[in-house]
Amino acid sequence: MNTPEVTRLILSWKAGDAAALEQVTSLLYDELRRLAGSYLRRERVGHTLQATALVNEAWLRMAGLADLDWQDRAHFMGIAARLMRQILMQHARARHADKRGGSAARVTLNEIVVGAPDSDADLIALDDALTALAAVDERKSQMLELRYFGGLEIEEIAVALGTSDSTVKRQLRLAQAWLHRHICGEDPATV
Repeated sequence: MNTPEVTRLILSWKAGDAAALEQVTSLLYDELRRLAGSYLRRERVGHTLQATALVNEAWLRMAGLADLDWQDRAHFMGIAARLMRQILMQHARARHADKRGGSAARVTLNEIVVGAPDSDADLIALDDALTALAAVDERKSQMLELRYFGGLEIEEIAVALGTSDSTVKRQLRLAQAWLHRHICGEDPATV
């Protein structure tokens, strides 16, 4: 995919060209479906959402964000990842509230990041932990989201956030440690 072309189209969309969003989406559709598939592989077996539906729902939400300060492909993918995560969280919270009465179980970071969560409660625990991290350090939370949910490489995150690869690696390690402590019920203190 031609990253400069995607960036040009994103900037055109930002400037008011509504058709540019459709062009961006068609250029990135396969990547968005892979991202959605990655999210859904972490979901429970028999999840009712399909990758196409998740991409379409995210696209509808993105269409309403034309006034956002769009930057480039990495920023677009980061927003798409965040929207997909929010859609899945809304779905999981609604299902969990109906099925379990709203209580969330604790899981380890390894179960969440490395393996697939076994339930909506696992996904909710991860979302709660990322939200708590964002309250302490928005940048580290954003890095985790771009890496694990956006599927971006270290180098892409560094470019998107205007920092070095080594800083991203270091910050991700700190953020993962913080998440681990938070999910395990320990006092994460500082990031």
